[in-house]
Amino acid sequence: MPRLEEHCWSCSCETKHSSGANWLASKAEEMMSIITSVLRNAYGSLHDVRAANLIRRGLVLFTVGAFLALVLNLLQIQRHVTLFPEEVMTTLFSSAWWIPPCCGTGAAVVGLLYPCLDSHLGEPHKFKREWASVMRCIAVFVGINHASVKLDFDNNVQLSLTLAALSLGLWWTFDRSRSGFGLGITTAVLATVFTQLLVYNGVYQYTSPDFLYVRSWLPCIFFSGGVTVGNIGRQLAMGGVEKPHMD
Repeated sequence: MPRLEEHCWSCSCETKHSSGANWLASKAEEMMSIITSVLRNAYGSLHDVRAANLIRRGLVLFTVGAFLALVLNLLQIQRHVTLFPEEVMTTLFSSAWWIPPCCGTGAAVVGLLYPCLDSHLGEPHKFKREWASVMRCIAVFVGINHASVKLDFDNNVQLSLTLAALSLGLWWTFDRSRSGFGLGITTAVLATVFTQLLVYNGVYQYTSPDFLYVRSWLPCIFFSGGVTVGNIGRQLAMGGVEKPHMD
């Protein structure tokens, strides 16, 4: 009898331990499912916030690029630097309709690439990170464009060298990063080749071309424009928080 009682007692204990283990396992599984659900929702919310922020920055850069392209292109048309067919000059303030959206798209791409490249290289850009510096950079860029049609030199080579010095000065004053210089050069090369293809196919033309259908100072304009848009993109990526700049 004692053995039978001991056997029954041990069976009941094993049953209690088994049920307790099953209860703990079910609770642990429930907790893990709750944690997984919370983390999934948090990641989804974070992903949505990042996507919305990326779209917002892209729209701002597109608007800025389109506006600057419209204004600066009108300046070149008025000074007879560029010539368009008459049929395309009757819309959008007497400018070609496709120039603002093309330049706006390019500005969005370049402006979004700058902070991404900084992050990829592990070199966060901290030089003059405030909106006042960005606005001064935009003003200098507009001044360089204005100088390209206003300055009167004996030949385009002298004008090109002057604008090249001004463009490098803009980069040194407001950027000074390797990524900014590299992307500025890349932007200048690609945009110049694209413009040469447009001129070659008769979409429009430059007066007094001296560099494969275009003016030799055009890459300087694209370089300074890339640096300017990059600074805007970097500042937007920071969320507009002003920080002390490093001289």
